[in-house]
Amino acid sequence: MRSLMVGISVFGMVSAAQAADLPDLPILRGGLTEGLNNSRVNWDGYYAGIQGGYGSTDQHFSNTNAGLASGAVQGTVIGAEMPSSTWNWSPGFGSQTSRSSSWGAFAGYNSQWDDVVLGVEANYMHGPFGIQPSAARAFVSAAALSDTLFHRVTVTQTTQMSITDMATIRGRAGYVMGAFLPYAHFGVAIGNANIGQTATVQDSTGAAAAGPFTVVSTFNANNLNHNRLIYGYSAGLGVDVNLVGGLFARAEYEYVRFTSTVETNINTVRAGVGYKF
Repeated sequence: MRSLMVGISVFGMVSAAQAADLPDLPILRGGLTEGLNNSRVNWDGYYAGIQGGYGSTDQHFSNTNAGLASGAVQGTVIGAEMPSSTWNWSPGFGSQTSRSSSWGAFAGYNSQWDDVVLGVEANYMHGPFGIQPSAARAFVSAAALSDTLFHRVTVTQTTQMSITDMATIRGRAGYVMGAFLPYAHFGVAIGNANIGQTATVQDSTGAAAAGPFTVVSTFNANNLNHNRLIYGYSAGLGVDVNLVGGLFARAEYEYVRFTSTVETNINTVRAGVGYKF
């Protein structure tokens, strides 16, 4: 028994001596765990920032208002004597795509539970989203009209849903990964748009069907609605990266769909910088 106690005592003294010779590593005294915990960024609170973006706008124009041209020349010689096919043709613009840059700002609030971050954000972008396609067609009267002249009529039609400003109100859900906060978002979208069609009729006259022709009149008509509010929804992915203190950088993708008279889909990639208060 005495020999056993002596052995245990000697083993304890040797272990203590070896421990004293080891370097002072943080992992041996819990420092590493504390450091990892302290490296977690606190995203809780209000924040705001600015951003710039680039993207594409895809639109499908289902119809045009061919009656605009006939209304523009009502009461004229060409309006009364040129065939109805002159005014009632439809360009059939179909699907159109445009690309543009934009800029804007964002502001929101985060609520953080351990590594999970939930929040709500208002996001605004200003830029020319949309396209204004146009098409022209020329018609020559088969015979001289009642004014004894041949008429060459050029009809130009345009259509548009041009969005100048759009904003989204969205919820965000993210997960903290060190200094990174990857997130997904979904919400409602509001846009300010100019919507409608235009028609321009240029009337030229000549002494013969083969010309030459001289422009004598130009008629214009439109049914444009300016600053009209349109509605839709948005979704996307992004990541916020803490730089120093409350300053952070952002990279994001957003998809917006507006379900107005013209089907519109907007895809943008963005980069920004913000500050969490």
